[in-house]
Amino acid sequence: MAEIHPQLLDDCIILGRFQLCHLLLMNDRNYPWCILVPDRDNTREIYELDAEDRQQLLSESCLLSEFLMGEFRGDKLNVAALGNQVPQLHLHHIVRFETDPAWPAPVWGRNPPLPYTDDALAEFRSLFALARLEGFETHLDG
Repeated sequence: MAEIHPQLLDDCIILGRFQLCHLLLMNDRNYPWCILVPDRDNTREIYELDAEDRQQLLSESCLLSEFLMGEFRGDKLNVAALGNQVPQLHLHHIVRFETDPAWPAPVWGRNPPLPYTDDALAEFRSLFALARLEGFETHLDG
């Protein structure tokens, strides 16, 4: 099992995992913001995954995207694999609203993060538990 980069662990909460990817929640209630991290060592770019893993990443990303947009009814979904500060391959999924604090600009560096309260985090976790997304297993340690 590949280790998750320390910066991602500092910024995020582990929600669980799919067949290929760990699912993280950015600890910022300003936006519904999840991150998929493929469980593969020494991978920085999507093209470095083998064909089967690339297809699995796309499937998991689409499943997550459809769930997030269906649940939060955003105006736009930003999906990005930037990796300028964290070299480990990870794919951001950020639900955007025309009313969000950074709209229409990128979310990075716009507003201080608003951490999840215990109640808000429990509510977010329950959304995933109730959704029963194919191949998703909830992280039990938190």
